[in-house]
Amino acid sequence: MNIMAWIMRVLPADKRALVQLVLRMAANLDTAAERRAVAEWGIRAFRDGKISVPEWGELGGKLGILTGPKKNGEG
Repeated sequence: MNIMAWIMRVLPADKRALVQLVLRMAANLDTAAERRAVAEWGIRAFRDGKISVPEWGELGGKLGILTGPKKNGEG
């Protein structure tokens, strides 16, 4: 068993769900440098425990998970 699988087994369910969320969000990042840059940006953005709506948008853009309305106005 690898270390991540072991960690996931011993985490409480609520923490395990948060780790799974972060892993899914980071799945779009191709390189270690991209993951590190986004992590460092996020740490700075959350330095006071809060994040603004524009910062949420910027984070979603950096992660490649933010989508907007379709050109035909749907979705």
